[in-house]
Amino acid sequence: MPVLIRRYKGNNGMMQEERIDDDDRIERYMRLFEKDDVKKLQTGVKCFIEKDEWQLLR
Repeated sequence: MPVLIRRYKGNNGMMQEERIDDDDRIERYMRLFEKDDVKKLQTGVKCFIEKDEWQLLR
């Protein structure tokens, strides 16, 4: 089961991590990203999109 990991800096300035394991939510996020970023994520590479770090684990 794939897991999309999002690391971001919260309002308090501390790094936070969100693990998304719902297939529908992962698919919705993938539609928001640019094609180059989606290709990188599908290979398991960490990508910085906006100010957040994303990684897709399969």
